[in-house]
Amino acid sequence: MMTIKQSNFNKVNPISKVSNGVMLNTYPDSIGARLSDLINVLKKPEFKDVFSLFYILPTFFNSDLDRGFSIVDYNINKELVSLEDLKELQKLNILLKFDIVLNHLSVASPQFKDLLKQGDQSKFKDFFINWNTFWEDHGTMGKDGVVVPNERFLSKLFMRKSGLPILKVRFPDGSEKPYWNTFYQEIKYQKLTSDDLKSIKNLTSEEEQKICDKVNIAIDKNKYKFELLDFEKNNDKKEDIIKILEKNKTYLGQMDVNANSPLVWEFYEDTLKKLSNFGCKILRLDAFAYLHKEVGETNFFNKPGTWEYLDKIKKIAQQYNLLLLPEIHAEFGLGLHEEVAKEGYYIYDFFFPGLVIHTLETASNKALIAWVNEINVKGYNSVNMLGCHDGIPVLDLKGKNNQGIYQKGLLSDDEIDFIMNTIMERGGRVKNLYDAAGNKISYYQINATFFSALGENEQKLLLARAIQMFMPGIPQVWYLDIFAGKNDYQAADKGGSGGHKEINRTTLTLKDIEKGLSEKIVLNQLEIMRLRNTLSAFSGKLRINKTLKNKIDWIWENGQDFAQLQVNLITYTFSISYKEGLISKTLNF
Repeated sequence: MMTIKQSNFNKVNPISKVSNGVMLNTYPDSIGARLSDLINVLKKPEFKDVFSLFYILPTFFNSDLDRGFSIVDYNINKELVSLEDLKELQKLNILLKFDIVLNHLSVASPQFKDLLKQGDQSKFKDFFINWNTFWEDHGTMGKDGVVVPNERFLSKLFMRKSGLPILKVRFPDGSEKPYWNTFYQEIKYQKLTSDDLKSIKNLTSEEEQKICDKVNIAIDKNKYKFELLDFEKNNDKKEDIIKILEKNKTYLGQMDVNANSPLVWEFYEDTLKKLSNFGCKILRLDAFAYLHKEVGETNFFNKPGTWEYLDKIKKIAQQYNLLLLPEIHAEFGLGLHEEVAKEGYYIYDFFFPGLVIHTLETASNKALIAWVNEINVKGYNSVNMLGCHDGIPVLDLKGKNNQGIYQKGLLSDDEIDFIMNTIMERGGRVKNLYDAAGNKISYYQINATFFSALGENEQKLLLARAIQMFMPGIPQVWYLDIFAGKNDYQAADKGGSGGHKEINRTTLTLKDIEKGLSEKIVLNQLEIMRLRNTLSAFSGKLRINKTLKNKIDWIWENGQDFAQLQVNLITYTFSISYKEGLISKTLNF
């Protein structure tokens, strides 16, 4: 038997009424067309007292790529959100959680646009990271005008996409310069017309059309290696043709900021103040572990530089009473989650989704309870989830050879492979990590709805939700899971190479919501979440009763009040019993 005390506050930035609350997670337009549609749904009787927190994803702001995480500026996106919406959420007593994307800004941000316009005369010249300047004297200039770092430096880089993490941007003088671009980019070439080729001498109208046809077919097929095209007797003009294509291309990108620049920290301070004015209480630090960069070090969670940056952000956040939630994906064996927690921050429980799938698919509570034991012993404050806007983490569950000592993972490699294969057989898609040469070095996450990952079994989904509501920490709930959303293959395919996440981001119409609110899987989830959100027991202590490995028996106690979950992992049936004041009740599912 063990006991867990539910932590009420983050000792970094204490704020009230967070520990007991269930958190909704959506985009502003995930339900209906605007945030106001979602708010009207939250006003329905079925949603009364279900949520006390709301994580609004960053299409709330002006953005242009990666479904909101390529921020143009932190002003309200008026196409989706109004100030009146924020007033309505306040009336519903719902606290807000927002993102600040610390590592990057859009190429379309005012800062980067000024850099492109003014060049070296721009006040934002050092706001972003010129790749060649950063690696000057530490690499070799390639034929494409990009410095390739020396192998001893390059081998330490942690890649989120294949190839070097750069985007070459064109300045008004026609020069192209590579800027550090860790995450997404999107380059589009404009189709050629005969008029585009008029500057090239000695081409007949027929030859112009043939060139246009060849190039435009390549563009339609997303094959951008134009130097491989055969223009027959006009191959001597290939360089001129490519220059025209390059000049007319458009691009989007998440451009890494240079945290050595004082202007970046002024920007952070202005942003935190703005978000606080919007009603933000919890601030998720997206991609913060990539912010600190130093030659000869990895570009992920450098030490002590990352801690120094995090401390600077904390001091700004304290001015506005913001609770900080650093987002970090790393193998369990690295122990970074523990390091972050020791500094007093909430941590994301990225281990929980995979552990729940493992628990349900193997009918064994061992791995899950081992993790709950660690939460107890080490006193972590956490936010957990099943589905989310991203994928189902798998890399996070692994062990790691850490400074020559192998630290065991929460699951073995074979157990992780079993989870991955199970979800893949049910239609999931894998996101991988790469080295600088573009070779896959590791899997990262699987993209699927949580319902589809569970084989679209409603009883499994309901049980997973019940287990989540009895976990320590703040339970964060993806809107699509509530309505038992299935894998959206059409959206994922339409999204192209970076569209794997769209498999779990289906927009629900108001008609979808009405239909869903007539289904037991939806209403039962809402009932269980309402218990977590309102019962005083969940502000007390959690006791894990000893059982067989195919059973779960957890009970929260607060004075005379309690809430107890008893589960049969073989049949997926469970009961919730609770006492609140003079009211006692047992629900069987």
